[in-house]
Amino acid sequence: MKTLNKDVVILGGGSAGMNAFRAARKHTDSVLLIEDHHFGTTCARVGCMPSKLLIAAAEARHAAMHTDPFGVHISGEITVNGEEVMRRVKSERDRFVGFVMEDVEGFPAECRMLGRAKFIDEHTVQVDDDTQITFKRAVIATGSRSIIIPAWQALGDKLIVNDDVFSWDTLPESVAVFGPGVIGLELGQALHRLGVRVSVFGIGGLIGGITDPVITEKAKAIFSQELDLYLDAKTQVQLTENQQVQVTFEDSDGRSGTATYDYLLAAIGRRPNVDQIGLENLSIELDQRGVPVANPKTMQTSLPHIFIAGDASAQIPLLHEASDQGAIAGRNAGAYPDVQTGLRRSPIGVIFSNPQIMSVGLRWTQVQAAYSDLASSVVVGEVSFNNQGRSRVMLINKGHLRVYAEQKTGRFLGAEMVGPAAEHIAHLLAWAHQNQMTIPQMLDMPFYHPVIEEGVRTALRDVFAKLQLK
Repeated sequence: MKTLNKDVVILGGGSAGMNAFRAARKHTDSVLLIEDHHFGTTCARVGCMPSKLLIAAAEARHAAMHTDPFGVHISGEITVNGEEVMRRVKSERDRFVGFVMEDVEGFPAECRMLGRAKFIDEHTVQVDDDTQITFKRAVIATGSRSIIIPAWQALGDKLIVNDDVFSWDTLPESVAVFGPGVIGLELGQALHRLGVRVSVFGIGGLIGGITDPVITEKAKAIFSQELDLYLDAKTQVQLTENQQVQVTFEDSDGRSGTATYDYLLAAIGRRPNVDQIGLENLSIELDQRGVPVANPKTMQTSLPHIFIAGDASAQIPLLHEASDQGAIAGRNAGAYPDVQTGLRRSPIGVIFSNPQIMSVGLRWTQVQAAYSDLASSVVVGEVSFNNQGRSRVMLINKGHLRVYAEQKTGRFLGAEMVGPAAEHIAHLLAWAHQNQMTIPQMLDMPFYHPVIEEGVRTALRDVFAKLQLK
């Protein structure tokens, strides 16, 4: 058995792990980055980048099919070459992964290792069956994986997750998407717009992670015009004799039926990869999901010398959050016992559906939890984009924005939205939230004309009219 001694070991070579490595190395050269499969990031390999490539192809076809209202008529059939679509997706994906690999390969060879790491005790990890490493501090950055319902395992290779979509050589004829969240909604709509027959199944009537009931209903109305949605359905799934996925369903709206698909795409959520790394050998505090409890400002667990970051922490599973958490955890592991709080930015989330969905700051359910006397403490302003000028010009006038503010101070608390340019509006509002701006201060900011962002001003004016400021 080979033995090593290191100041810091980092389990996981994704976004969080790589940032933790860089931060720790500023304080000690004795750092080892361990990855169990292949270096890189979920975002570049199977997440945000390849999904946006698929979405871009889908939007190109969708736009070409909807030019008539502008008086622009395209003659002839608009066809999709699935092999060409997937070839570009994989080629560009590999290009993005290549950039990540260049970074990793720039790390000293003696500071990185491939193998499956597992804690043996609170200061020892074993990698595979041949190496034991004694460490002083550790960062857990092992990422996450798709949640799979056990009954679905019987589907064999007809059960897929988002990782599998981006290995296709061409597009299938049909897909049943289970989970109308970020992954399910983005991929489901993109595949539909590329000509794949898609049905989306969910439970509880939720869509896109939205918590505001008004925005939820607006989103349902918009997406149900295009997609085959069953957002609160009881389902049974089985594999037919001819290797098709058969879904029998009964929706809360009274709809029921049976349909067959080429694949079932599991998109009901992701599980932190912390269940096979030997946590049972540590006296570390775990939450009800089995994830180490950590201070979100320092990423320190109940074992002071062990930190956690990224999707493994189950806090906010987004790339920019993973990067921030990794930098905080790595810095504190490298400089331990000098543990400091790091910058945590205002929450921002975007779903790249069409129309897009976004949230900034406190979501509606969080506002409800934070204010016991909601009616007298919180003011809500809103705007419909149905008749918003620039949106109407561009024929993308579908959507709704709701903005939340504190009554006694006028401070902007958060927002949820489905609608056009949501990714851009999200950034404007996130900057305002991080700077703790009030509604009057936000209204003092410049708004150009004509732009979609003028809808934000309308919602802010609606809030301002309801505030009772002294």
